[in-house]
Amino acid sequence: MTLDPTYLLFIAACSILLLLMTIMRFKLHAFLALTLVSFITAVVTGVNADQVVPTMMSGFGGTLAFVSLLVGLGTMIGRILEVTGGAKVLADTLIGRFGSERAPFALGVASLLFGFPIFFDAGLMVMMPILFSVAKQFGGSTIKYALPVAGAFAVMHAFLPPHPGPVAASDLLGANIGLLTIVGLLIALPTWYLGAYLYGLWAGERFNLPLPQAFLATQEVIDENNLPKFSTVLAILLMPLVLIFMDTGLHTLAVMGVVNGDATWVNALRMLGKTPIALMITLLFCLALFSKNYGMAKLEKLCGDSLAPICAVILVTGAGAGGMFGGVLRASGIGDALANLMSDTGMPVIVAAFLVSTALRVAQGSATVALTTTAALIAPMVAATTGLSALDLCFIVIAIASGVTVLSHFNDSGFWLVGKLLDMDEKTTLKTWTVMETLLGTIAFTIAATLSIFL
Repeated sequence: MTLDPTYLLFIAACSILLLLMTIMRFKLHAFLALTLVSFITAVVTGVNADQVVPTMMSGFGGTLAFVSLLVGLGTMIGRILEVTGGAKVLADTLIGRFGSERAPFALGVASLLFGFPIFFDAGLMVMMPILFSVAKQFGGSTIKYALPVAGAFAVMHAFLPPHPGPVAASDLLGANIGLLTIVGLLIALPTWYLGAYLYGLWAGERFNLPLPQAFLATQEVIDENNLPKFSTVLAILLMPLVLIFMDTGLHTLAVMGVVNGDATWVNALRMLGKTPIALMITLLFCLALFSKNYGMAKLEKLCGDSLAPICAVILVTGAGAGGMFGGVLRASGIGDALANLMSDTGMPVIVAAFLVSTALRVAQGSATVALTTTAALIAPMVAATTGLSALDLCFIVIAIASGVTVLSHFNDSGFWLVGKLLDMDEKTTLKTWTVMETLLGTIAFTIAATLSIFL
């Protein structure tokens, strides 16, 4: 059944309002609220009765499978680095280089470097115990340390190859990946500085967020005489990055035609670079490295204890984002309806690209899905527009990426992941994370649109 786009738009708005009401007004747990609203949305948008539950379960199960591996393995690595003193060594070294007064900047720079090949979720999980350790050492609201870190991973994931969204969009629109990398980096850096670092400092003064209880409850005394070397900690952090870069880098080279994407050796190396496999290999490396001094029995207990505090994070992430709620929104046709409405307005292609991607992002949550879908939708508009240069195509890709960054809310995995890891309630997450994401997207689009006029 094809429903009127206006009706679908109305349902989308009502579903978001209902989520806000159930979570913030009636204090339902986010997992229950997301499940309830997903069910209601599926029913009122005409999903067949026999497909309502399968649609919900399909979205939930698919996201849960990925998130549980990613968050679980990343949490174990982070816990080992924390207890062995690796996080303290890295934090002390960074602070020594940049100064204690610039600790948030140091953490953000490290995250920008790590964020080039690694995905948002994986990078955040690895950096969380490090930023918590720094926040504990120097005090102040956790927000001023967390937003520069989360913002760094967000801009790198959205704007730069070899991340899947920009790579797919550049392929669909015919943008040069090498040029896009340069343009994306030049736009990402000032965007991060203004929208994540400076805003993080400002928000840290206005939101006094203490360290999460789960982190404080699991603190152990670190053996100062048995600290790992900085080079060892750096090797642990770089290992998943190098492995993941094998996957994303080879994919980029295959798209460019440099290597044969069907070759056995390419597929084998890309398999080792898949994020869960890369994190698993890194975890095994950590266990082998520290077993001599700590023993496997203690390391096994650390890994087990690290999983308990993240159960809620995994369940809520699976129920929202690209999971249950996002799956229902996609099945209902809300995302497609909104995108089609925006693309038929006849506005400049770079503006249409930003607004269409924003509509898709708000409707279904997944930034990568919104980015690639928008690129496919506006590809005919780009092809029909004469006089577009190679730079213009890159600016259009950035405009799409900007749109999928703004207005992160209840159906975005990043919203729940950041909120739950920092132990924030939904209202505070909206006032901090959502505002930061909207600033990042708006700033990046403004830069890209301005450059498209003069270059």
